[in-house]
Amino acid sequence: MVNPLARARYLLAAHTPKQLPPDGGFEVAFAGRSNAGKSSALNAMCQQNALARVSKTPGRTQQLVFFDIPPSSDRYLVDLPGYGYAKVPQDLQAHWQAFIDQYFQTRQALRGLVVVMDIRHPLKDYDRQMLGYAVSRGLPAHALLTKADKFGRGQQTQALLAVRKDLFSSYGNSVSVQTFSGESKQGVDEARAVVGGWLGLTAPATA
Repeated sequence: MVNPLARARYLLAAHTPKQLPPDGGFEVAFAGRSNAGKSSALNAMCQQNALARVSKTPGRTQQLVFFDIPPSSDRYLVDLPGYGYAKVPQDLQAHWQAFIDQYFQTRQALRGLVVVMDIRHPLKDYDRQMLGYAVSRGLPAHALLTKADKFGRGQQTQALLAVRKDLFSSYGNSVSVQTFSGESKQGVDEARAVVGGWLGLTAPATA
């Protein structure tokens, strides 16, 4: 099956709301703490090695990075700043916080949020904050438990069930969850189907 996300390409990086592309069409945002494997997940889903930069320096994504998906001119993937471990000045963190607040509250094109979490350390404060943004807007969210290859099958299942139970008690049915590994490509098709469905590029994924 053709992967529509494989055509994704870098479009722009926005440091202020004025730099965002026109608010139309469909976009899906990706959030994750700095070492959760967000860039690797984006690259795996788009079948590209360097679409999103994989950095050894946590917190390198310091802007909202937009990737468009040709031939459509109004489908975007949005890489949000991951500042869980970022060693950056407090005023810059405050700027990101205000920018992301405004983005989630006002962005009409936003169709869903993927929150990337290390399966060994899920549901930290940042993860819950991002999920809260989506749920408060009535948007669907999908949790990727990355680096699943670090666990055996039994551990993966145990972690998945624990996170699913926690998410349901906090957010009801508005947040789905799966295991994922950019390294082994486990769960890539499932995640791609969720994102493609939100973007209107594929048939919506069914739980």
